[in-house]
Amino acid sequence: MKKLLVLGFLLLAFTAGMFAQSSATASATATILTPIAISNTVDMDFGILAGSVAPGTCVLATDNSRTTSGGVTIMAGGTPAAASFTVTGSIDAVYTITLPAGVTTVSNGTNTMTIDTWVSNPTPTGTLTLGTSTLLVGATLNVGASQAAGVYNTSNAGGSGEFTVTVNYQ
Repeated sequence: MKKLLVLGFLLLAFTAGMFAQSSATASATATILTPIAISNTVDMDFGILAGSVAPGTCVLATDNSRTTSGGVTIMAGGTPAAASFTVTGSIDAVYTITLPAGVTTVSNGTNTMTIDTWVSNPTPTGTLTLGTSTLLVGATLNVGASQAAGVYNTSNAGGSGEFTVTVNYQ
């Protein structure tokens, strides 16, 4: 009887241990997106402007329209254009846009003007419909009083160089 009791106890102990644990399996998945890329297709161009003895501004919108204030006048000719970029990546992915945080300087080799107040379309995010999107960037050109005549750009001596627009997946 004692042997039967010990055998029963051992059987119960082993059986209880078998029901005290359970296992399951799972699979793992990862999706890698196509790298996001941005390339410039059109450079920013404020067109032809006339200054005066009063300072002023020229605001270039993302639809290529211009408005002026102060002593700045829009002149005929030229081809004003917002900067245009092509953004590519994964289909229907949403991306964020980071515009320049500060000013960019343009120069005629001797004199300078600044560009600031950056705007974009789309803003503040875009969607890569069919894996591509057009990003347009406008800004404000600050024209000084009696600004010297000349062709001003970022690559002339005294210019700050090209401005940077950054995109990232959201």
